[in-house]
Amino acid sequence: MAKFDRYMLSQFLTLFSFFALVLVAIFWINRAVVLFDRLIGDGQTALVFLEFTVLGLPKLITTVLPIATFAGAVYVINRMTSESELTVLQATGSGPWRLARPVFIYGLCVAAMLSVLTHFLVPMANAQLKQREAEISQNVTARLLTEGTFLHPTSKVTFYTRLIGADGVLRDVFLSDRRKQDEGVIYTAAEAYLVRNGEGTTLIMVDGLAQRLQAEGKQLSTAKFRDFSFDISALVTSKANSVASIDSLTTPEILASWTGLAEKVKQSQGALVENLAARFAEPLFSVIAAMIGYATLILGGFSRFGVWREIVIAFGLLIAIDGLRGALVDTVRNDASMWPVMFFPTLLGAALVIGMIWQASHPGWTRRIRSRRKTA
Repeated sequence: MAKFDRYMLSQFLTLFSFFALVLVAIFWINRAVVLFDRLIGDGQTALVFLEFTVLGLPKLITTVLPIATFAGAVYVINRMTSESELTVLQATGSGPWRLARPVFIYGLCVAAMLSVLTHFLVPMANAQLKQREAEISQNVTARLLTEGTFLHPTSKVTFYTRLIGADGVLRDVFLSDRRKQDEGVIYTAAEAYLVRNGEGTTLIMVDGLAQRLQAEGKQLSTAKFRDFSFDISALVTSKANSVASIDSLTTPEILASWTGLAEKVKQSQGALVENLAARFAEPLFSVIAAMIGYATLILGGFSRFGVWREIVIAFGLLIAIDGLRGALVDTVRNDASMWPVMFFPTLLGAALVIGMIWQASHPGWTRRIRSRRKTA
């Protein structure tokens, strides 16, 4: 690799790292706020929140890398153009095709990162995340042992205890069960105990009151009780026997168990093929993102008014290509034999890049055509 190529590549990777870090931080904060409310509201510790956050990072990074690739390419090319570095290189004989080589290598470097993420790290993180969610959902006792906080162990169920004694007794318990549409029940008790019963857990409430509201007729009935047993194991949906997910399997695992995999994961053959093709198409998209940023700016040339028009055009092309990728997903899911169309947006982007670089290499061809027509 020439010294100039190494210089440009280092510039690309430096700016790419900066933009990737900023974008990951922005997306992570938005996601972390929602995740924090859900986990802490369910009585989970900050350590569980940190674990879930880390497991969600590979998917988040995969989302932002193409954007960071495009931003890095545009920023470096714009800076080198404004500082006349590209002008000097072109004056010494380096044409648009020669200048595109380090940009292409830069795109390949990001594609290699994305390949590792999409084929291995993201599925492995999804599998671990699914396992931890199942473990937490089954640990009902831990979800209820938080005092002074209204907890929601599952949808339409609210639990509260004022104090948890050193002996494990729950004081001043409140339990609202609104899972049935035709009625809602509220239990209040002076004390309660969590008792393990085989694989299940029972909440035994002592000296309490049950209030039952019938939706039809708006009838309210109350009943006092000395002790009442409530099976809280039913508050969560068991995931131990849930089907495997295609998103939790690495690409080698998918290819090794391809026969009968669609039935195993309870998905159509088209959905299976689309997921696999997307894992190969996504890294290629990062190469196109870098090349579109370069080709659009190199075609626009230097302008004292800046390159905002070219940047907007490049960003618009990137959005259009990515939108086309999303539009073709249903086509492949409905017909697995149509999987090659998943790579059509990448080929279209490559054709646009080649056309723009060719135009930048032959800037006078339109004028020559018009002059020939006039002479004819």
